[in-house]
Amino acid sequence: MRDDKENLIIDLTFKFALGIIEYCEKLESERKYVVARQLLKSGTSIGANTREAQNAESKADFINKFKIAAKEVDETEYWLMLCKQSKNYPDPEMLLEDVLVISRIISKIVSPLNANFQISSFSKFSNQI
Repeated sequence: MRDDKENLIIDLTFKFALGIIEYCEKLESERKYVVARQLLKSGTSIGANTREAQNAESKADFINKFKIAAKEVDETEYWLMLCKQSKNYPDPEMLLEDVLVISRIISKIVSPLNANFQISSFSKFSNQI
């Protein structure tokens, strides 16, 4: 069951998703549909996966949801960098700053969990040999 008390990554990714929606609406108003759709999907998926991780069935499921979120962060950063470097696209600088903060937080969540999970999984496997 999800705990609804304040959760930094959930709050950040939700606010980020709102910013992505607003930016994508601006892109669509400027007829930049393909990039807007790709960015909307990856940018909102980050928060959806971090929220879904809160209801994970196991530690492995929790790690997996955050790994998916990390992949979506990378894709979102790519689309934002593409917008930044392209002529005639609105400046996504604030969103780029936000996605880098989110990336660092997700990395800090996943790295120690993943290392501990791999060690415990290896221990279980080696005991079976």
